Amino acid sequence: MSHSRKYFHKAIKLKSQGVSAIGAVGFCWGGVVVAKLAKSDDIKAAVILHPGRLADEDIHEVKVHTAVLGAEIDKTSPPEQLKQFGEILLVKSEFDSFVKIFPGVAYGWTMRYNAEDESAVKSAEEAHLDMLNWFTKYVK
Repeated sequence: MSHSRKYFHKAIKLKSQGVSAIGAVGFCWGGVVVAKLAKSDDIKAAVILHPGRLADEDIHEVKVHTAVLGAEIDKTSPPEQLKQFGEILLVKSEFDSFVKIFPGVAYGWTMRYNAEDESAVKSAEEAHLDMLNWFTKYVK
């Protein structure tokens, strides 16, 4: 079973157990899985951080509140591509979207950072806070 199918089944199971709202977060390749989940009504909101091989087609089909948080230094999902994602999402008025590119950080900065580097810690914490605020706002 593919990763995305497995997560769809888990979302459906949670709903059958009385959970009324689900948010999904994906880091790296998990961003592709979350984008697939965001094509359905199974979740209320999505956050994608330093996406892996996410394509415009994945974003075109999104239909829930979606935030994309990326790094300024990222060959997999460069800032130009993230800006394109933002433009695609912006035309969809039925839900909110947010794209933020963190300056001076590299791919994976939210998970793999030097805890001794005050700037790195601050950037990671800011991204985590953005994620939590997005879910607080849209997963009710």
